[in-house]
Amino acid sequence: MFPRFLRGSWDPGRRFHRDGPFHGRHHEHHGHHRRGRHGGRFFETGDLRLVILRLIAERPRHGYELIKAIEERLSGAYSPSPGVVYPTLTLLEELGQIAVASTEGGRKLYAVTPEGERVLAESKAEADALFARMDAAGGGRADGSALQAVRAMHNLKMALRLRLSRGALSEEQLRRIVSLIDQAAVEVERV
Repeated sequence: MFPRFLRGSWDPGRRFHRDGPFHGRHHEHHGHHRRGRHGGRFFETGDLRLVILRLIAERPRHGYELIKAIEERLSGAYSPSPGVVYPTLTLLEELGQIAVASTEGGRKLYAVTPEGERVLAESKAEADALFARMDAAGGGRADGSALQAVRAMHNLKMALRLRLSRGALSEEQLRRIVSLIDQAAVEVERV
């Protein structure tokens, strides 16, 4: 059948609502906010568009800069894919809320338009709530300092995959790897 969020009616530019198009502008699916690139969507329908618009209003940005700004604000807990960000930029441009300020080597630098500023002013409370949620999910750190720990975890996972791809492990090698990982976990808990 259809996913739960598709069973309601559609409010263009906002969200799907179970109870009709005008029942609560900020309908939330409590308990369904999942974090992580592979664990589900961090943003509800329309949220990412507002986040991107606000980030561009702060200063003109390229698509890649937007991806990194969101990832850093969430301390690496979530990073939107280019397959989501670039179509959102195209939509914002078509809506007249952003415009290409310059093109450098095929990269477009986007700036907010007066229409985009109007939309942001009308959606200030919603945008403030989104950014507060992002800050909370990122541990209140917009500086990306937790990204080092996320990077280290990915390095460990990649090293293990590379080692396993070289062939089977002996019992001793397996015991040593498991011991090292367990020892690191104990040390992290002590910090």
